[in-house]
Amino acid sequence: MPEVTIAYASGAPCWVDLMTNDQLAALDFYRDLFGWQGQAGLAESGGYAVCELGGKAVAGIAPAPPPVSVAEGTSARPALWISYLATADAEATQDAITAAGGTLLIPVMDGGALGRMLLARDPQGAVFGVWQPGEFSGAQVVDEPGALVRSELHTGDVRGATRFYQEVFGIGIERAPGTVSRWDLQAGGRTVASVTLLDGDPPHTPAHWLTCFAVDDVDSTVDALVKRDGTVRTAPFDTPAGRMSVVRDPQGALLALLKPPAP
Repeated sequence: MPEVTIAYASGAPCWVDLMTNDQLAALDFYRDLFGWQGQAGLAESGGYAVCELGGKAVAGIAPAPPPVSVAEGTSARPALWISYLATADAEATQDAITAAGGTLLIPVMDGGALGRMLLARDPQGAVFGVWQPGEFSGAQVVDEPGALVRSELHTGDVRGATRFYQEVFGIGIERAPGTVSRWDLQAGGRTVASVTLLDGDPPHTPAHWLTCFAVDDVDSTVDALVKRDGTVRTAPFDTPAGRMSVVRDPQGALLALLKPPAP
């Protein structure tokens, strides 16, 4: 299991968590799907659950904020997987986000000794988080079945989006080999995420960060997801990155399942 033993570079996706309207149901669902172990946290920490795989932290699951009141009544917030990008200084990154045209959703807040975080929206509308590590650097295992394997930014304006992340985090960009519509984000001397146009998404899909989890077998995992009331947005298909399917969990959160090609 490839454990993460070095610090995440600035701008690299270092953690993911799920904001969901039924935390206990989500914990059950992902335990069955990926083999995660986790339970709701203490009230003083907002009930935040850190899920583990083989005793190593892989993702968080948190209760969504209170519903938003609308004219017709009360509307629950949609479930959402959020990608967190690493920084050494959350305050400075917050200033850089607003200077580059981004919008703050949750200003910098302390997570105790673990670290500091904020939530924001880039100028194209994609929601992302920022994590400044303290005692906790982020995901402790990646690139294994049940763990984060890939992060994709889907946007309608690649030039504008990449300019924003370059200005905020100092990361680089180059066209992915053998493609015409996919770019690689570079941090710490390696590819940490990809950027793609929304052309391949269903009409009217907003800009978003797509969280991809590794699985041993995409097709059988999709079958298991459907039996547990998940839905399939994109049936399994082959890509240069491996076999993949884009799905929604029972509460509507979008994620991808990916089996990378053999080394």
